[in-house]
Amino acid sequence: MSHFLRALELAERGRGETRDHPLVGAVVVRDGEVVGEGWYEYDGIRHAEAIALERAGDSARGATLYVTLEPCSHHGRTPPCADAVIAAGVARVVVGARDPNPVVDGRGLDRLRAAGIEVELLDDLAARRQNEAWRLWKSLGRPFVTFKAAVTLDGRVTVPGRRWVSGEESRRRVHELRAAADAVAVGMGTVRTDAPRLDARDVDAARQPRRLAFGRGPLPEGSELELRSGPLEDELSALAAEGVQSLLLEGGPKLATAFLAAGLVDKLLLFVAPVVAGEGPHVLGPLPAPLDLLHLRVEPCGDDVLLEAYLREP
Repeated sequence: MSHFLRALELAERGRGETRDHPLVGAVVVRDGEVVGEGWYEYDGIRHAEAIALERAGDSARGATLYVTLEPCSHHGRTPPCADAVIAAGVARVVVGARDPNPVVDGRGLDRLRAAGIEVELLDDLAARRQNEAWRLWKSLGRPFVTFKAAVTLDGRVTVPGRRWVSGEESRRRVHELRAAADAVAVGMGTVRTDAPRLDARDVDAARQPRRLAFGRGPLPEGSELELRSGPLEDELSALAAEGVQSLLLEGGPKLATAFLAAGLVDKLLLFVAPVVAGEGPHVLGPLPAPLDLLHLRVEPCGDDVLLEAYLREP
């Protein structure tokens, strides 16, 4: 495993523990040997770079630091990590991705270079994907929106005579997606037709997502969903201000088309089942223009196939 991949692996140890901060992993290497490692967790206060450098001690002098995200250059809960890197005498820094936070964005790299440190920016897709929700939340001021749907081979979202379109493994994956999201949403049409619970069931969920319904309402009596009736852009901005970084959109064709037409979907997840329905509603309605997808990935999910793609660079 390369040293940078190790840094990505370490960063994942902070998953669910970083609050409004990104996942960050760091590895210090001298003469080919790892001499310090660290990752960020909110309650630990110290950043991944500071932890790795402290563990490296004097061995950090002249070493290479691999870090998944650009070191910060400002005072937050901790002193600037860029200053700690400089003070440790590191000779070279390999950075996975720039920090899109406006108070950082490039300034950490500039500070390191000004101190005579060799800096290599990988702009690595895996590093950007690792913090995809946080990155967009910080740069655009709204949640990262993932549209999820289960479809047939002919693009329908229902199959005559069947309760489910997708198989059991795909449905379990959806509950994992809910557990990882800050909020899950449908439209009022889905609320009236299916009365969905939208909670994460039978999976390891540290906490349940907020459960939302977009539309005019009213919600049925006894519904536990939050009604969001304003313009989509305004509602997303309000959710972001409340700390919602990621939104899983599970609505029907009307809501999905509205989000896509407004440019408010960032990632697409389609669970494609091996069946041709022949009739029924399609997954999307008409759009103003075709949408090009980026970084398409395909993987089996039980008897289904999961298609993942981005609508903008993460």
